[in-house]
Amino acid sequence: MLRAKDTFRKMYSAAKGYYCGGLAAPNAFQALDLRHPLSSSRKPPGHANPFRFRSYTQCALVGDSADQEIVIALGSNVGDRVSTFDRALRLMRSSGIKITRHACLYETAPAYVTDQPRFLNSAVRGTTKLGPHELLKRLKEIEKDIGRTAGIRYGPRPIDLDILLYGDSRISTETLIVPHERIHERPFVLAPLVDLLGSSADDSMEKSWHSLSMCSGGFFDLWNKLGGESIVGTEGIKRVMYVGNTLLDWRERTLVMGVLNLTPDSFSDGGKFQEVEAAISQARLLLSEGADIIDIGAQSTRPFARRLSAEEELERLVPVLDAIMKLPEMEGKLLSVDTFYGQVAAEAVKRGATMINDVSGGQLDPDILQVVAELGVPYVTMHMRGDPSTMQNEQNLRYDDVCKEVASELYARLRAAELSGIPLWRIVLDPGIGFSKKSTQNIEVIAGLESIREEMGKMSLGASHVPILLGPSRKSFLGQICNRADPVERDAATASAVTIAILNGANIVRVHNVRYNVDAAKVSDASLKYRRK
Repeated sequence: MLRAKDTFRKMYSAAKGYYCGGLAAPNAFQALDLRHPLSSSRKPPGHANPFRFRSYTQCALVGDSADQEIVIALGSNVGDRVSTFDRALRLMRSSGIKITRHACLYETAPAYVTDQPRFLNSAVRGTTKLGPHELLKRLKEIEKDIGRTAGIRYGPRPIDLDILLYGDSRISTETLIVPHERIHERPFVLAPLVDLLGSSADDSMEKSWHSLSMCSGGFFDLWNKLGGESIVGTEGIKRVMYVGNTLLDWRERTLVMGVLNLTPDSFSDGGKFQEVEAAISQARLLLSEGADIIDIGAQSTRPFARRLSAEEELERLVPVLDAIMKLPEMEGKLLSVDTFYGQVAAEAVKRGATMINDVSGGQLDPDILQVVAELGVPYVTMHMRGDPSTMQNEQNLRYDDVCKEVASELYARLRAAELSGIPLWRIVLDPGIGFSKKSTQNIEVIAGLESIREEMGKMSLGASHVPILLGPSRKSFLGQICNRADPVERDAATASAVTIAILNGANIVRVHNVRYNVDAAKVSDASLKYRRK
């Protein structure tokens, strides 16, 4: 045992020297390019006096009445790992921890003791009035409540909760070391940790945290030294979303969502699928042509459409939803319901829906955010200004920089969802093609998806990594470009828009004609794989 401990100490010392070039004076951080590992010649711009830290010894650790910003890592490789994370978050909230941000969800290969199941890992950022040791005690109580017992070090466990950061404090006692002493060597810790930070370095606490890393490039440099984004998607670490009892790696290929409108007045196929038999026939067609997801909408969101009540929407939706859930073709497929009502979302999930697609981002019925948080299903939040009756007015079409403003406004909807209890690992972003945008602005958004991600990354790296859904299908801007008045004649233009979107970072495409766009997605994915070689 003593030999093992000595080996670990040597590994730590060597790794710290390798990753950071020795202990370096902390710097002030400006925006960094996190898409590629930092080259050896690149250094964070700007230098400042080292930050002053509070350093704790055992006798000095007492409760602090002021809120402290904290980061807590989560890990699990036993049982229902996602449900365990959900339970841990609930128990944290009831134990004096206010969760403000979530990292993405990662499935990772086990480290140190490799003969065990794969882990799920994530992290949360929050605030607490608990002192560091009181916080540690609460986390250990949560672990015990969930079922963790003493076992093999680094071995299987239903839950593992570690304090990675506590305010601007450096803590070293017999029972607690903060920052966590092995952050530098663990991609399964660093990936979620950097998700909780922004690349712009405008946040003073984040500057302190980077300096606590004792590495000149901060935690970003530590992450990039381990491979950064280049290792995500390998067997060692995958960024995933839990949906329909499956861990989905949306980077592997583009998902195609087939549209099924049950409305009499949708712009493209209104009135065609109101009867249950017609709707089921269309669902079968979409599935046979390769749809991964069926998105059912019982409320029209075209410009100036009349808004149905939740009860009216359910009256249209429920018979079709129930019938589709009985189709054998739905095996292994996902079912999304397009609604902005919390009441409709709850009933839909109760009947088998696996995803909620909200064009309003929680603005038309604020209850939907809390409802979806409790339902525990993925949530698509879309960019729209106003509502369908006002979204195309002059004021809502005014942008100085459409991609930058869409990113900022969409991030605000993401934050509202997070603060309502929907973890980042359940959020999908839709920049809202055709909603509050002119034709040229739609094109800018499709071509500028990467810039939208980069803009979000300034505020939250995790937000810049979540799946993007895009729905250009048959929309009027395509008709204007191609001189096609009939929406059904816009399928070729849709496939072109889908191709551009995928090559610029879209992960899910929502379309009426699945057959054309499955092919477009396959060709685009093949091109992307060639680029990554």
